[in-house]
Amino acid sequence: MFTERTPRVAAARRLTTRSGRDRADRFLAEGAQAVREALDWSERGAGPVFELFATPIAAERHAELWQRAAAAGVTTSLITEKAAAGLSETVTPQGLVAVCGLVDIPLSAALTGRPTLVAVLSEIADPGNAGTVLRVADAAGADAVIFAGSTVDPHNGKCVRATTGSLFHLPVTRERDVDAVLAACRAAGLRLVAADGYADQNLDAADRAGDLAQPTAWLFGSEAHGLSEQVRAQADTGLAVPLYGRAESLNLATAAAVCLYASARAQQAR
Repeated sequence: MFTERTPRVAAARRLTTRSGRDRADRFLAEGAQAVREALDWSERGAGPVFELFATPIAAERHAELWQRAAAAGVTTSLITEKAAAGLSETVTPQGLVAVCGLVDIPLSAALTGRPTLVAVLSEIADPGNAGTVLRVADAAGADAVIFAGSTVDPHNGKCVRATTGSLFHLPVTRERDVDAVLAACRAAGLRLVAADGYADQNLDAADRAGDLAQPTAWLFGSEAHGLSEQVRAQADTGLAVPLYGRAESLNLATAAAVCLYASARAQQAR
């Protein structure tokens, strides 16, 4: 049984850092749901799962996943509880961790075809928020999620957990050049809509005007400062989520859910 000092476990532990993930082109997916989705993703030919680590208890509890991984040619390795804790970024490790290839693809590949709904995350720092937006985008039927600028790494452990497997469901891309992202979205026929709490027009008015049925790239900014002036200036329009009660604002993930579902509903009704 492997311990925390076993070279393969030590190499996997380095994937808990962004620099380690970028050097190895690999990341960790922890827990039964994430592992199940990773195996599905691999079986579709979308990317590789290299190894599955599990404590004896987790391997027994999730025997179907353990056997499925082995049958698919994934290396399966039993590890100690201490080794599992070293691979986990949670207080209560689940004892089941897959080593996967990075999910992100080039920007041009993410926007192929005729996309109608895309989420662009610009300068978002919190991995939990980013992962939740990705999960919402998946649920709303979005065609892609783009991490633009210095936004958090989608392979961050907290981000991966927040997606609850959606990271493996739709095209995800990272691009540091925000201008290139906006230009690519526009070239793909998408209307650039900034989610802006201070915008003059709100979501309800846009819905009544039929604007939300158009192919749309929603632009979401940082939790603290929203979108930069540079990004807002390049958007075709800005829309605020109307607040009917006394709340000062909505958090990023909630606002993104409202915006993406408003567009999805309008597009489905066409």
